[in-house]
Formats: sequence, structure tokens, C-alpha cells
Amino acid sequence: MEQIESQLIKEHLPNHLAIIMDGNGRWAKSHGYERVFGHKKGTESVIETVENVGKLGIQYLTLYAFSTENWNRPKREIDTLMNLLISSLKKELKTLQKNSIKLIAIGCLEQLPKKALRQLSEVIEQTKQNENLTLALALSYGAREEIVRATKAIALKVKNNIISIEDIDQSTINNHLYTQNLPDVDLLIRTSGELRISNFLLWQSAYAEFYFTDVLWPDFRKEHLVKALLDYQKRERRFGKISEQLI
Repeated sequence: MEQIESQLIKEHLPNHLAIIMDGNGRWAKSHGYERVFGHKKGTESVIETVENVGKLGIQYLTLYAFSTENWNRPKREIDTLMNLLISSLKKELKTLQKNSIKLIAIGCLEQLPKKALRQLSEVIEQTKQNENLTLALALSYGAREEIVRATKAIALKVKNNIISIEDIDQSTINNHLYTQNLPDVDLLIRTSGELRISNFLLWQSAYAEFYFTDVLWPDFRKEHLVKALLDYQKRERRFGKISEQLI
């Protein structure tokens, strides 16, 4: 593992890594367990991945933890996910502090249960001065809802003569998104073999590199992360230019 990791070029690591953590339910089913056990097992991958990303020197990590569409799942599964969120935040606070990881959250957070929101807010407050890694949890998050909300906020400012239509540009929209304090996504990883981004960071991933792996999220470990990063480093990011312009 160390030999493979040594191939990583620190200067060519993504600044902002985003992960769609998919496959918990399928992992549980394949092992003869109920879906909720898969979510519990998936928290181990979250903890290990966050620590590894921080040690590698990546500055921003966004994890798709709970989408706006996930509210349509069975109540027992939703309750399990919210309880896991609360217990994980309590349990991992010391680790976040030890590794100087700053926690933030993006999404329609007011939809979260009060107890979960209160615990989330406490950990965000206690880690706000940390500087090694910014960990963003996407909770009750949907990119379309985010863009609609931003559009309404901008329209209201135009209506109230705070800004003019002519002033609206990409930065205006970006400043009204949940991710206004985050850079664009450089690399987006999705586990479980699904080949879609499921309403996740649509605006922010305009020029992201995508990496899909068949590994189910509870089985995702450091070697899989390094493999994705090595694949990313082989790619030429041109942003509309031609190769010769990058030399």
C-alpha cells in the first residue's frame, strides 16, 4: 500500500474531493443483513476516509450523506440514519479536533430533526477554528433545490433594487449557493457501480473529473481512495483549452 501511495504527487491532488457514498443497502443485503446494518457499517468507511483525506493534504471533502429524495425512504431507515448522524457526531468530535478538521453542513438543514440539528450545530461551532481539512456533510441536500433557492434569493434582491439584472453573473449565483465558501469540485467519486451523480453538486461539478468504482461504500478503504486519486492524476484538465496551451 505504501508503495502505491508513494506514487501520488502532492501538487496534483484535488483541492476539493466529493464522494457519493453509495451501496450501504446492497452491502447489507449481500451479507444477509437488514439495510440499516449497512448504514452502520458505512460509518466506518466515513471515519477512515476522512482521516486519510486529511493526512494526504486535501483541503476540502464533501460527503453526500442524505439527499432531499432520501426523505421518501421508510421511516425506520430514516430514523436509523438520523440517529447514526447524532451518535457519530458525538463520538468523532475528539477525532475532528485532534486532526484539526472543520465541519460544515450544506443542504436544507431546517428539515433535519431538532436533536440532529442541535448536535450538528454544536460540532460545527466547536470545530470552526480548525484548519487542516474542511469536511462538508451534504444533509437533506439536492442540487436542483439549491439552485431554485439561490434563484429565488437573487430574484428577491432584484425586486428590492439591491442588485440589478445586469449585475448577475456566475459569481452572483455561486454566492447564493449552500457551497458559497467552498471551491468547485475537482474530483467526484461514486461507489457501488452506479453511473450517475444523483442531483449532487450540479453547479459545482461543472468541470469536475468523475471516478466510478464498483466497490460498495462499506468496503471502501484507503487503497480504493488512492486508486481513484492516481487515476485523477493521469487526467489532463483543459477547462476548454487545448493541450498545447497547458504546457
